Amino acid sequence: MNNSHMHHLTPDETLAVLEAAKSHSVRDWAMILMAYRHGMRASEVSGLKLADVDLRSESVTVRRLKGSLTTVQPLYRHKDQPLLDEANALRAWLRTRNGDGSDFLFTSQKGGRLHRSQFFRIFQAHAEAAGLSPEKRHPHALKHSLASHLVTGNVNLALVKQCLGHKAIGSTVKYVGVSDVQATAAAHAALMAMY
Repeated sequence: MNNSHMHHLTPDETLAVLEAAKSHSVRDWAMILMAYRHGMRASEVSGLKLADVDLRSESVTVRRLKGSLTTVQPLYRHKDQPLLDEANALRAWLRTRNGDGSDFLFTSQKGGRLHRSQFFRIFQAHAEAAGLSPEKRHPHALKHSLASHLVTGNVNLALVKQCLGHKAIGSTVKYVGVSDVQATAAAHAALMAMY
């Protein structure tokens, strides 16, 4: 992947998309939030099954595609920013979810599995409503956003790798775009802390 083609959302843009989604439907909010918080592809989030979510332990099993790792991750809580409270989003969705007998977590309005192309259109509509530029209206921008936000927060790349479900650190490094200013500031801070 060419790093110049990897677009990510700023934290404010991420919240704007989640707000647009929540104002439209609890399902859309929960789907987009899960895709962001776990760095999932459209196929992975639309392929989640009810059995993959354990609300008692507040965890989700993410079965990744393209040779990536299957991981069990916590459902995140966020008391200061309710739009990021994944456990509450999922509980709200499951209270309103149609009991159509489907074993998929996110169902279409007609019932049954929500196709990845539907997720793409849903994300695109909410991204547009949130005022995102056209190049950021692709759901894969959520995976790039998670990686970018973790790296910006100085999370160790080995941990970012695990969050994204990558088997090899080389896959994770592709998501890291660092400017000269960022590199210089980080090096300066590290050296100042040593001496």
